[in-house]
Amino acid sequence: MVPWGRHLAALGYGVAVPRLPGHGTTWQELNRTEWADWYAEVERSFDKLLADCDQVVVGGLSMGGGLVLALAAARPRDVAGVVLVNPAVNTVRKDVLALPVLKHVVASFPGIINDIKKPGMDEHGYTRTPLKAAHSMMSTWRRVREELPKVTAPLLLFRSAEDHVVDPSSGRIIVSRVSSRDVTERILENSYHVATLDHDADMIFEESVQFVRRVTGP
Repeated sequence: MVPWGRHLAALGYGVAVPRLPGHGTTWQELNRTEWADWYAEVERSFDKLLADCDQVVVGGLSMGGGLVLALAAARPRDVAGVVLVNPAVNTVRKDVLALPVLKHVVASFPGIINDIKKPGMDEHGYTRTPLKAAHSMMSTWRRVREELPKVTAPLLLFRSAEDHVVDPSSGRIIVSRVSSRDVTERILENSYHVATLDHDADMIFEESVQFVRRVTGP
């Protein structure tokens, strides 16, 4: 997320890239947090930006996409726009049905990191996926999906044609259920899941700038 944030900041925008609880430390710490903790940090950062800036556009990658959609649904009058990169709000995988039981038996599974087509890139993710945290995320998705009709802000969605982490069902659900009248979906042909560090990153950054300029206006 940092290169994306730096690109916007270099153009003079006020930018916050919050470190969510349990992130950037250890997977064990992440396993002691849940969706409510992550959302609270997103909302705290949003409120600070709202106090300092004229208008605020929110953006998120993967799980972050679900978090900012939840925020946009809860506070439609405050969110000027939403930018999503391979957002996660659903999965068609059947093995996740075992998470409610597995999380009490096994602490973690091998991590799903660096799904990046561009050689030499590293997203600095955890080598293990904490199951309690994963279950908290996925069990909240249903509520996020139910709240999507409350999202009215302009929306820009970037979705990788080949994503080994989030399946296409999330994008389809978001586009079909939000109430936003201004919706743009862009397919990324040369990036995997972590597209903000991949071949299409520059396109994401530049089109995000154009989107922010358009939805915030003079």
